[in-house]
Amino acid sequence: MNLLFICSRNKWRSPTAEETWRREAGYNARSAGTSPSAKRTVSAEDIRWADIVFVMEKKHKNILTAKFTRMLDHKAIHILDIPDEYKYMDQELVSELEDKVGRILKTQ
Repeated sequence: MNLLFICSRNKWRSPTAEETWRREAGYNARSAGTSPSAKRTVSAEDIRWADIVFVMEKKHKNILTAKFTRMLDHKAIHILDIPDEYKYMDQELVSELEDKVGRILKTQ
Protein backbone atom coordinates (compact mmCIF):
# COMPACT_ATOMS: atom_id res chain seq x y z
CA MET A 1 0.00 0.00 0.00
CA ASN A 2 1.36 3.42 -0.98
CA LEU A 3 1.06 6.13 1.68
CA LEU A 4 1.59 9.80 0.82
CA PHE A 5 2.18 12.26 3.68
CA ILE A 6 1.69 15.98 3.11
CA CYS A 7 2.59 19.04 5.17
CA SER A 8 3.53 22.58 4.15
CA ARG A 9 7.28 22.66 3.60
CA ASN A 10 8.12 18.94 3.71
CA LYS A 11 10.66 19.69 6.40
CA TRP A 12 9.54 18.07 9.68
CA ARG A 13 6.11 16.46 9.88
CA SER A 14 5.69 14.68 6.56
CA PRO A 15 9.33 13.47 6.34
CA THR A 16 8.95 12.08 9.87
CA ALA A 17 5.79 10.26 8.79
CA GLU A 18 7.55 8.92 5.69
CA GLU A 19 10.49 7.66 7.72
CA THR A 20 8.21 6.13 10.36
CA TRP A 21 5.92 4.27 7.95
CA ARG A 22 8.47 3.18 5.36
CA ARG A 23 9.89 0.82 8.00
CA GLU A 24 6.57 -1.02 8.27
CA ALA A 25 6.18 -4.16 6.16
CA GLY A 26 3.56 -3.87 3.46
CA TYR A 27 3.79 -0.08 3.12
CA ASN A 28 5.62 2.27 0.80
CA ALA A 29 5.80 5.86 1.98
CA ARG A 30 6.52 9.23 0.38
CA SER A 31 6.28 12.76 1.65
CA ALA A 32 5.87 16.16 0.04
CA GLY A 33 4.81 19.70 0.81
CA THR A 34 2.16 22.04 -0.52
CA SER A 35 4.32 25.16 -0.49
CA PRO A 36 6.27 26.19 -3.60
CA SER A 37 9.28 26.50 -1.27
CA ALA A 38 8.88 22.94 0.06
CA LYS A 39 11.92 20.69 0.11
CA ARG A 40 9.87 18.45 -2.23
CA THR A 41 6.62 19.83 -3.64
CA VAL A 42 3.70 17.45 -4.16
CA SER A 43 3.23 16.46 -7.80
CA ALA A 44 0.58 14.82 -9.94
CA GLU A 45 2.79 11.71 -9.99
CA ASP A 46 2.68 11.58 -6.17
CA ILE A 47 -1.11 11.72 -6.24
CA ARG A 48 -1.33 8.98 -8.90
CA TRP A 49 1.10 6.81 -6.91
CA ALA A 50 -0.72 7.10 -3.57
CA ASP A 51 -3.36 4.70 -2.36
CA ILE A 52 -4.03 6.86 0.70
CA VAL A 53 -3.14 10.51 1.26
CA PHE A 54 -2.52 11.83 4.78
CA VAL A 55 -2.41 15.58 5.37
CA MET A 56 -1.27 17.20 8.59
CA GLU A 57 -3.88 19.99 8.55
CA LYS A 58 -7.18 20.83 6.83
CA LYS A 59 -5.47 23.61 4.83
CA HIS A 60 -3.30 20.97 3.15
CA LYS A 61 -6.38 19.04 2.03
CA ASN A 62 -7.89 22.26 0.68
CA ILE A 63 -4.75 23.02 -1.34
CA LEU A 64 -4.58 19.47 -2.73
CA THR A 65 -8.26 19.49 -3.62
CA ALA A 66 -7.91 22.81 -5.46
CA LYS A 67 -4.80 21.73 -7.37
CA PHE A 68 -5.57 18.06 -8.10
CA THR A 69 -9.40 18.01 -8.05
CA ARG A 70 -10.13 15.23 -10.54
CA MET A 71 -7.13 13.12 -9.55
CA LEU A 72 -8.41 12.97 -5.99
CA ASP A 73 -11.94 11.86 -6.87
CA HIS A 74 -11.31 8.28 -5.77
CA LYS A 75 -8.51 8.80 -3.25
CA ALA A 76 -8.90 8.63 0.48
CA ILE A 77 -7.57 11.81 2.12
CA HIS A 78 -7.23 11.81 5.90
CA ILE A 79 -6.61 14.92 7.99
CA LEU A 80 -4.33 14.03 10.92
CA ASP A 81 -4.70 17.37 12.79
CA ILE A 82 -1.01 17.55 13.69
CA PRO A 83 0.15 21.14 14.21
CA ASP A 84 3.48 22.48 12.96
CA GLU A 85 5.19 22.44 16.33
CA TYR A 86 7.54 19.47 16.08
CA LYS A 87 11.06 18.90 14.77
CA TYR A 88 12.07 16.03 12.49
CA MET A 89 11.74 12.63 14.23
CA ASP A 90 10.54 14.21 17.50
CA GLN A 91 9.46 11.21 19.59
CA GLU A 92 6.11 12.82 20.46
CA LEU A 93 5.44 13.39 16.75
CA VAL A 94 6.40 9.78 15.91
CA SER A 95 4.04 8.48 18.60
CA GLU A 96 1.19 10.67 17.37
CA LEU A 97 1.75 9.53 13.78
CA GLU A 98 1.91 5.86 14.77
CA ASP A 99 -1.33 6.22 16.70
CA LYS A 100 -3.38 8.27 14.21
CA VAL A 101 -2.16 6.67 11.00
CA GLY A 102 -2.26 3.21 12.56
CA ARG A 103 -5.91 3.59 13.54
CA ILE A 104 -6.82 4.69 10.01
CA LEU A 105 -4.88 1.87 8.36
CA LYS A 106 -6.64 -0.73 10.53
CA THR A 107 -9.94 0.32 8.92
CA GLN A 108 -8.67 0.07 5.33
